[in-house]
Amino acid sequence: MTGPRTPRKKRANGVESRQRILDAAVEIGGERGYEGMSIAAVSAKCGLPASSIYWHFKDKDDLIAAVIERSFETWLMAVELPGNEAGTPPERATAMAANVAKSLVDAPDFLRLGLMLALERRPTEPRGRTVFLQVRDITNQKITDVVGDMFPDLDQDAVRTLTSYAVAVADGLFVHREITDDAIDLVAMFELHAHLVYEAANRVAARSKGRP
Repeated sequence: MTGPRTPRKKRANGVESRQRILDAAVEIGGERGYEGMSIAAVSAKCGLPASSIYWHFKDKDDLIAAVIERSFETWLMAVELPGNEAGTPPERATAMAANVAKSLVDAPDFLRLGLMLALERRPTEPRGRTVFLQVRDITNQKITDVVGDMFPDLDQDAVRTLTSYAVAVADGLFVHREITDDAIDLVAMFELHAHLVYEAANRVAARSKGRP
């Protein structure tokens, strides 16, 4: 009776082990950064032998790439503009910004580790850096779509400019929070940021129509 259930149990154990490894990598990466993370340290933190880690991940870089991907999937769900029932356009933009900030507070790993990797240049491109740049492209496209939907009168250049500005300031707010050791309210800062971006988009749209 127990025979048919064994493969399912093994799969479940494998998923659980993978999550334990990723959780440990997140904690160590947050404390020590890319250079300070090692398979030995992750093994000690999660309580699984190094052989188990290598069964799931080819090497440290493959592990970090998986951390970024998992965290990004959690974060990505927040980058959606609420429906019309959420209120006026600026209220919807502010609600989206608050959701993004909350997701970065709860799952900051892809941005924290990704920014560390993005600022480095190595002879061999780490897979983690490649994955981060790929998810950054997805992020930019998501925000571009949101700005384009909210301001259909803006041309593509204006939408790209506003998107670049929105992402750059969001990065800065996140880094500032990391530097100040969580001393700022990231949600409140993102809500203010959304308001300013919305006002800037309105002004750009007005100028494009010849209004002062």
